[in-house]
Amino acid sequence: MEKKLVAVAMSGGVDSSVAAALLLEKGCRVVGLTMDLDPSSRGRRVGKAFQDRCGSGAVEDARSAAAALGIPHHVCSLGREFEDRVVRYFCVEYAKGRTPNPCVRCNERVKFSLLADKARRLGAVALATGHHARLQRDPDSGRFLLRRGRDPEKDQSYFLYALSQRQLAFARFPVGNLTKAGVRALARRLGLPAAERPESQEICFVPDGDYPRFLKSRLPRAERPGLILDPAGRVIGRHRGIVHFTVGQRRGLGVAFPRPLYVVGLDSKKNTVTAGPNEALYGRAFMVARVNWVSVSGLDGPAQLAVKIRSRHEGARAGVEAVGRLRCRVTFSVPQRAITPGQSAVFYDRDLVVGGGIIEGPVRDVRS
Repeated sequence: MEKKLVAVAMSGGVDSSVAAALLLEKGCRVVGLTMDLDPSSRGRRVGKAFQDRCGSGAVEDARSAAAALGIPHHVCSLGREFEDRVVRYFCVEYAKGRTPNPCVRCNERVKFSLLADKARRLGAVALATGHHARLQRDPDSGRFLLRRGRDPEKDQSYFLYALSQRQLAFARFPVGNLTKAGVRALARRLGLPAAERPESQEICFVPDGDYPRFLKSRLPRAERPGLILDPAGRVIGRHRGIVHFTVGQRRGLGVAFPRPLYVVGLDSKKNTVTAGPNEALYGRAFMVARVNWVSVSGLDGPAQLAVKIRSRHEGARAGVEAVGRLRCRVTFSVPQRAITPGQSAVFYDRDLVVGGGIIEGPVRDVRS
């Protein structure tokens, strides 16, 4: 009987290289797919981080990894689609005073959508990635359950909450049961080129991590001077444009004040930045929109869950209550710092991803 073909999204990094190796050890036929997202051919400037992770550097690294493993390799040019579905969304959200997570968007709209379609056309039964997350199927409900990766320091389930059941059914996460140290050890044993490749924490498509410069190049009108207000609405300064700020930021306000000030709110309609003391950043209740239920079909009533409000947030206990099908109200038991509109809030029951959505904004009438 012919072995099943599994496609692997190969970035040239150690996780995706080891994912491919593990599938080969299991007896699968494996093909490597690499997304070339480089927009430089259309006059767009990109930084070294982009080239290394998503452009020509990633293609060459992935090709070397595939050659070391003895598997075929294909390059998928998705630069235009990435621009339309991820980069443009990022810019528009920032111009609205929100702080989006482009990796969540890329997984949902590009990697597990367009790249998965390419895998299907090649005859693959699944698309595997190097994400540190785990999947299983509930024998009773038939739903695919998404769980945290085994290594708590490298868990990437937060970035996958937006995937549909169809997308999860086609996904595989071979390194989800390994620690990062275990992945690197296996890569060394196999002699893979990526064994010592360092990780990058930057957003790949923003050159040199300069968000304001990048946004100004895409949305010149977004950089409009305006007022900086205190929490009581009093004018305390002026800003160069809200694209320079995100909630929780301290540097760059340019306001002389007897105590440190932080960005506590952005209003794109009024073009204002609200700044206040650190304690003004703490909140309990907020609304979440565009909710995707992952490991359950929905909530029957209020639930006590752990909620992460950004990828590096440890998560905190909160009440989660559905408000219609696609919105939720979240109320933390203990106030949390910098609940940021545009970021993703992901709900967990221990290691199980229950669902998640996009933070809309605070709710003032906190119920006791």
